[in-house]
Amino acid sequence: MRILHADDHPLFRLALAQAVRAVAPDAALAEAATFDEARADLAAHPHTDLVLLDLNMPGSHGLIGLATLRAEHPATAVAMVSAQDDAATIRRALACGAAGYISKRAGLDELGEALHAVLDCRTWLPPHVRDRVDATAPDPHDRALAARLASLSPQQMRVLALVADGLLNKQIADRLDVQERTVKAHLTAVFERLGVRNRTRAGVLLRSLEMVDPANVVEA
Repeated sequence: MRILHADDHPLFRLALAQAVRAVAPDAALAEAATFDEARADLAAHPHTDLVLLDLNMPGSHGLIGLATLRAEHPATAVAMVSAQDDAATIRRALACGAAGYISKRAGLDELGEALHAVLDCRTWLPPHVRDRVDATAPDPHDRALAARLASLSPQQMRVLALVADGLLNKQIADRLDVQERTVKAHLTAVFERLGVRNRTRAGVLLRSLEMVDPANVVEA
């Protein structure tokens, strides 16, 4: 078994590594401090069983990272990890394909229970919000968008992410080391599958998965 933990907080990576070793001592555990590192690791190890993904980390904001990994590696389970554990956020993550949601407020015992559940293919929800999550109705928009994004190929998803970052076709072609006409072909397919007419609307759809990180909110 191979597990990748993607989180930019070293102390939490250390705590979760301790929980992983207690639950699955024979598992190979890899770490990534940025989303780009996580994607590179998965590209090199496509048979990774589980990714523990921070909700907000360098290179990824909100559920964009989850949607990207689910599109690029549909056979790999992705569980979200965050201190942002309100019912609405968790419900959105589940709609986008999260295998579970682990709270950073959890102690080592709860982390162990969460890992046991996810590794057993059971959906884990933080106990203190479980009832509220169950009572929160799924957003049809999130579910529909997740299904559309899941229909994209890995390369189409990469093109869409770069479009959302504001890159032009030539810049995307240079970044992905492909011909510009290849980028245009991917965009045509992306627009059709997302049900949009142009790159602006495609970018807006993807960015709708962004979420405000409370840690970065400055009070007036």
